[in-house]
Amino acid sequence: MSRNEEAVSRLKHYRASIDNLDAALIHILAERFRITKAVGVLKADYDLPPADPDREKKQVERLRSLAKEADLDPDFAEKLLNFIIREVIRHHEQARG
Repeated sequence: MSRNEEAVSRLKHYRASIDNLDAALIHILAERFRITKAVGVLKADYDLPPADPDREKKQVERLRSLAKEADLDPDFAEKLLNFIIREVIRHHEQARG
């Protein structure tokens, strides 16, 4: 096998792994949103606020720490979590009608 063929083979393997991980991320996010939707309905039923800044702050700290442990940029992890939180809050506000 030539060096080029070997590189193409390895690239194909890496891309297959990335595709599998992307699929897993989508399924995990879908499950997370199913649960947060239930939280939003509960909050709406009991007239609780859609956002919980104290919990969000703790989650950011927790995920930044996990990111560091996983050798992932904590700033990226925080941006991702903040994006998800904004979407969850939007869903919670919609649940209020």
